[in-house]
Amino acid sequence: QVQLVQSGGGSVQAGGSLRLSCAASGSIFNINAMDWYRQAPGKQREFIGTITSGGIINYADSVKGRFTISRDNAKNKVSLQMNSLRPEDTAVYYCHAWGTVVGGRSFDSWGQGTQVTVSS
Repeated sequence: QVQLVQSGGGSVQAGGSLRLSCAASGSIFNINAMDWYRQAPGKQREFIGTITSGGIINYADSVKGRFTISRDNAKNKVSLQMNSLRPEDTAVYYCHAWGTVVGGRSFDSWGQGTQVTVSS
């Protein structure tokens, strides 16, 4: 139905910056929200932030002030700008989106995941 393809990420030293992007494609009618999550080795998947179609943004306390989510509704794309990165930000990052497809059925999709590694 709806596919999410992530790009960006990689390795950086502490204090550096990285940018992730996620593009949704398919028979999309509406995307209610696009989110970012991350999962570090041995830990549960953690919510990072979300942006609604109306532009309302919420962040987890752990990234507030350092990470910025932006969205291009026309392109069904969401980005995550990560600044002042710390070693504890090392994880696989996932984008997520939910909404409705053409025809009215709902969708709930995840990206393939992107590794972010921050060295001290």
